[in-house]
Amino acid sequence: MTIRVSPRFASFLALGLIALLGMVLIIKTTPDGLGLSDDSIAYIAGARSLVAGDGYREAWLASNQPVTHFPPAFPSVLAFFGFFGIDPLRAARWVNALLFGLNAGLLGILGWRMTRSLMAGLVLAALFAASGEMFQVHAVTMSEPLFIFLSLLAFWAFDLYFERAHHWWWLVACGIFVGLAYLTRYAGLALVAAFIVALLILHTDWKKRLVSAGIFLASVIPWALGWSIRNRLVAGNATNRAFAWHPLTSENIDPGLRVFSEFFVPIEPWRRAIVRQDGLIEGLIALVLGAVLVWVVVKGWKYISRPLTPGPSPRFVSAGAPLSASGKGGAEPREVISFTTGLYLFAYLASIISSMLMFDAATKFKLRILSPVLVSLLILLVLSGVWLWNRRREAAIVLAVLLLGVSIYKQSMTVNTWARSGLGYASFQWYDSKAMAFLRELPADIMIFTNEPAAVYLYTGRGCYVLPDRFDSATAQERADFEKGLAVMRTRINNGEAVLALFDDGDNVAGDVPALTEGLYLAHKSAGDSIYTAKP
Repeated sequence: MTIRVSPRFASFLALGLIALLGMVLIIKTTPDGLGLSDDSIAYIAGARSLVAGDGYREAWLASNQPVTHFPPAFPSVLAFFGFFGIDPLRAARWVNALLFGLNAGLLGILGWRMTRSLMAGLVLAALFAASGEMFQVHAVTMSEPLFIFLSLLAFWAFDLYFERAHHWWWLVACGIFVGLAYLTRYAGLALVAAFIVALLILHTDWKKRLVSAGIFLASVIPWALGWSIRNRLVAGNATNRAFAWHPLTSENIDPGLRVFSEFFVPIEPWRRAIVRQDGLIEGLIALVLGAVLVWVVVKGWKYISRPLTPGPSPRFVSAGAPLSASGKGGAEPREVISFTTGLYLFAYLASIISSMLMFDAATKFKLRILSPVLVSLLILLVLSGVWLWNRRREAAIVLAVLLLGVSIYKQSMTVNTWARSGLGYASFQWYDSKAMAFLRELPADIMIFTNEPAAVYLYTGRGCYVLPDRFDSATAQERADFEKGLAVMRTRINNGEAVLALFDDGDNVAGDVPALTEGLYLAHKSAGDSIYTAKP
C-alpha cells in the first residue's frame, strides 16, 4: 500500500525539522550556559528578585532600586521558570533555544503566506536557522529573541486581519503582541508606527482607517501605560531615560558597519578585503537600504493611488491565501507582510537613531540592536528571490543554494567559536577568577565598589556599588559630583567598610584608575584584576 504525503504536510514537517535543528544547535553549543553581558545580569537578577517576591528590582546593585531601565517581559519569562525551582540563569538557555526554533518556524509561515510558496517559506526558515548572526543573538541571555518572536506574531496577526475580512479581534491580537514587544524592548514603539502607517495606506476609506487605528492603539496603550504608571509610582520616572541631545559618533556607528559587513559578506577573508576599500561597505549599506526604501515608497504609492474597486465588502487578502468567493467587488489582493516589514525596517532604524541622539548616547549599533533589521532584510531577500524565480528560475535556484551554502559554512565557524568556551561573563576568565574567590571570602557587611558590578553579582551573589565616574554615558555629559563620590568611596575603604575591585586593569575606567586607587592599599592582584582595601 502506497502512502501519499501532501506537499503541504511535507513542507510543514520540514519546517518543524528546521525549527528543531535550531533548538538543538543552541543547546549543544552552550553546554555551560548562554553568553552573558551586563544587560544579561540585569535580566537574571531582576528575574531572581521577582521569584523572591521582592518585585522587579536591581538586585545586582547594592541600592536594589526598582528597575525601570529594562522592560519586564523577558525577566518575567525567566521568573516563571524560577517559580518551579529553575534558576533564571539556567532557564535562559532553554528559553532562547526554544525561541530560536519558534522564530525559524514563524518566519517559514510568514514566508509562505507572503509568497504563496511553501518552498520560499522553507528557504526563509533555513536562512534564519543557518545565520551566524541569528545564532549569536539567541546564544546570549538577552531580550532580542523574545522581541523578535513577539514581533513575528504581530506580523502574522496583522496579515490575518486583512485576510479574514478585517475581523477586529485579529487587530486586537496584533496590538497585544506589540504591547508585549514594547514590554520586552522599548523599540517596540517602532512596531506601533509601522502598523499605524500600514493601516492608513492599506485601508480604502478614512472611516476604516481611523476605526482600525483606534482599535489597534487601544490594544497597545494599556501595556505601555501600565508600565509607565508603575515606574512613576515606584521610581518617579517613566523609563529611566532623560532628554539630552548628543550627536552620533564613530563609537555608535562603527559596530554597525561591522555587523552589516559580516551579514552582507559572510566569508571573512572576502569581508576583510572589502572593508579595506574606503566607503565600500557604507555604499553597500546605502544601496540596500535605498533600494528597500524606493520599493516601499513605490508600493505604498500604488496602494494609495489605485484604490480597490468599489463593491459590497471588498477585502484585502494575504498573498498566502487567494481571495475567496465571499470577497466580492473585484478587490485585488494586496500583499501585507513584505510591505509592512519594509515600513517597520525604517521605523525601527529611526527609533534607534532617535534614542541615540536624544536619550542614550551609550547605545551602539551592535548585533543585538540591529537583529530586527537583519530579520527584516531576510524576509525581503526571500521576496526578491521569488520575484527572480518567476523570471529566471535557474538563477533563483543557484542563488538560493549559494546563500544557504555560505550561511551554513559561516554558521559552522560561529558554532565552533562558541563551543570552545562561554562568552562574556560566562567565560573561564570569570568563573576561575582568583579575585572573585577573594571577594567571596569577604564579610557580608563589607561593601564592594567595582567596575564590573554585574560580574561580581553573578559570581558572588552580592549587590555592588558602581564606581564614581566623570561622565554620564547615557547623556555624554560631565558629572558635577565626581570628586565628591570619589571622596566618599575612599573614606569608606580606608575605614574598613568597603573594598575596591578593578577587573581587566580597570580597562573600562582606564582614565580614572589613578584617581580611584590613590591612597589605597593593594591587597590582591591576579591576571589583571586588583582589589584595594584599607592598609592593614
